[in-house]
Order: sequence, then C-alpha cells, then structure tokens
Amino acid sequence: MKRIVAMIMICALALSTLSACGAAKFEDLMKGITPSGKSGSNVEITDVSNAAVTDFAVRLFKASMKDGENTLISPLSVLVALSMTANGADNETLTQMQNVLGMPIEQLNTWIHSYMENLPEADKYKLSLANSIWFTDDERFTVNRDFLQTNADYYGADIYRAPFDDATCKDINKWVKDNTDGMIKNILDQIPQEVVMYLINALAFDAEWQDIYFESQVREGEFTTETGDVRNVDMMYSEENKYLEDKHATGFIKYYKDRKYAFAALLPKEGTTVSEYIASLDGEHLNDLLTNAKSAFVNTSIPKFETEYDVEMSAVLSGMGMPDAFSGATADFSKLGHSTAGNIFINRVLHKTFISVDERGTKAGAATVVEMNDECALIIEDPKQVFLDRPFVYMLIDCETNLPFFIGTMMDVE
Repeated sequence: MKRIVAMIMICALALSTLSACGAAKFEDLMKGITPSGKSGSNVEITDVSNAAVTDFAVRLFKASMKDGENTLISPLSVLVALSMTANGADNETLTQMQNVLGMPIEQLNTWIHSYMENLPEADKYKLSLANSIWFTDDERFTVNRDFLQTNADYYGADIYRAPFDDATCKDINKWVKDNTDGMIKNILDQIPQEVVMYLINALAFDAEWQDIYFESQVREGEFTTETGDVRNVDMMYSEENKYLEDKHATGFIKYYKDRKYAFAALLPKEGTTVSEYIASLDGEHLNDLLTNAKSAFVNTSIPKFETEYDVEMSAVLSGMGMPDAFSGATADFSKLGHSTAGNIFINRVLHKTFISVDERGTKAGAATVVEMNDECALIIEDPKQVFLDRPFVYMLIDCETNLPFFIGTMMDVE
C-alpha cells in the first residue's frame, strides 16, 4: 500500500552581513566539529517541558492568525529555528528569546535533542528532523566555534562553509530537497549579498491513517463559511473513539497507524466564531484537553481540503516579547559570531506552510526562514457527532507528548 502522508517542515535561519561572491564549492566542516554526545539521548522529556512547548505553540498561533482567513503554522518549525538562533544570543536579547520560547536555552537544547532522538518510527509512519548550518567564507564574518559546537552537540547539525553565490544557493536547495523526500524543491531563490549564515531544520512526516476512508465513506457535502457562503466539498465520514469537548467547542482525534501521531479537530459551538474560540485558548487548557480526551463513539466528517499559507513573523515575535532581537541597536548575537560591517540582528522571519487532507491521509509541509542582517476500553453511550462542515481548528499532534506540531484554522475550503 502506497504511503500517502508526508509532512515536511523546513526551518531556515539566515544570519547576514556584507558578503562577496567566490568559488562554487562548499566545504564540509564536520571533520572539525564533532558532536560530543554530552547531551545524551536519554534525557527525560518532562510534562513541564511538554506543556511549555504547547504553550508556545498556542501563543504563536494566536499571534499569527488573521481573522476570517485560513491559517496554518508549524510551531515546532519555528521553535527549532529560534532555539538554534538563541544559542548565539546573549544578555537581554537571550532573556527575551527565552521568555518567548518558554524555557531557558539549556533546557530547550536538551528537550529538542531528546525529542529528536526518541521519535517513534515504523513502516507506516515517520517523523524525522535534520539540521544544517551554512555560513559564508567572506572574511568579514567570523563564526564562533562554540556556537557551532553547541548546535552539533544538541541538534546534530551538519556544518558547511561556502561562498554565498548562485552555486551555494543550489547546494542548499539540494540539501533541503534531499532531507524532505523531494517535497520541498526550493527554499531559496537567491542568496542576498547581506546574508552570512543559514541554519536549516528539515522535518519530514510520513504516515497512514489507522483506518483509511473507503469509497463508501466519501460523499458530496457542503461547507458553510462564517459569512454564509456555501461550498460544495467531498466529505469523509467515519466513527472515531476519542471525543474532545470544552465550554466553547467539540471535537475528536483521528489516529494514524499505531496511534503514535494523530489529527485533532475542534469545532466551535454554534454562536462562537473561530476567532472567539482561539482567544479563549491557552497552552495549559489545550494540553489538558488533548491529554484527557474522552473515550466515546463519535460520528465525524472531515472535508477533503488543500490549503497553503505564508506569513512574515518578525512583528508577531517582536510583539510576543523579543523586540531586541529585531533591532540593530539592541540585538546581542555575540555568541554566534561577529561582523566587521556592524551589529547582527534578525531582519525577517518568513514562514510558509501547505497541507492536503484526503481519504488515505495527510500531506503537509512548512518552511521557516529567519533572516538576520548586520547594521549594515470504550464507555458506550449515545454517540457524539462532530461534522466539520463549517470553520474549525485542526492540529497534527504527537500522541506521546500531545505536542501540536502543526496547528491551523479552516475558514474556507476554496
């Protein structure tokens, strides 16, 4: 049976100064940067850390969404990209980043390392992460070796020094393509002259539904938007056994093979808009809701849908509490390296996502680019019913940690 679920996440961090074009050959520096293994693979992933990551996911989602529009972000993508960045930050810049991310950088490093080392994998499902660091061979930029060592130790990052020219752009795109099973072919169209470094995280998810939808379970239906517009759509019907409910919404969980990962949906109750429901959410509540899902028969429907989304997150993240990182006058990334052209700061955070949900499963992808410049047993009762025939919130979750590594709103199927 062909595997039909693939989720790809790419997180890219670009740190920039003035760079010159050079030869078209990158140099693999891993021979000089050997992961120490000091972080270990058996660090306990605690409920406290999981809750902190979920809280970051909800805060980022609430800050990113636009009323009335489809939204889809990958909090795990942004978390990994910013955590790698934070290893180069110091003083107030680091303090602000840690407050936004929800944990001290040392705790984030060990959590992410342990998370990557302990991901379940089998023939029918896989969630894997790969990381790399590329920096310019321009003499204006000097990288801090301790920064590279830390990212090698905790993130297993491959490290390359290269001329930041068109050939290196192609090399980076090839690395991304190879590490996302060909799903993301190009993350860069060019390397601007100001860029000195890219930190890239590629995440690939591939899984099948525990119970795929048969032809008889797919029927024509309607999806009604909050403005009253009616869309014709193919609806996929099934009976699930995990029910979600709080004061303002009902929902369900549908599992992928072996119940290691799942699709979760929350449908606001009549009279409550998606925006109003999301405003009522926080990380603790969502974590509790997913952890304590009720065992019950649930008649469900999911529209077959496909959507993509992009957002520039610098204003979002600055507003969440890390403004210094985005200011050339206040940013402190001295642990990362230095530039003779001026202070290094984050210029933009670009985030793009894609998802497709059908009878056999889910395909999804995400890309995050952080660009930095210098100053220059079931209880049987009456069946529940949750038909996603109007706007709803949905997630892809890791069932071990209840971490929503994708979270979005479906406001309109067109």
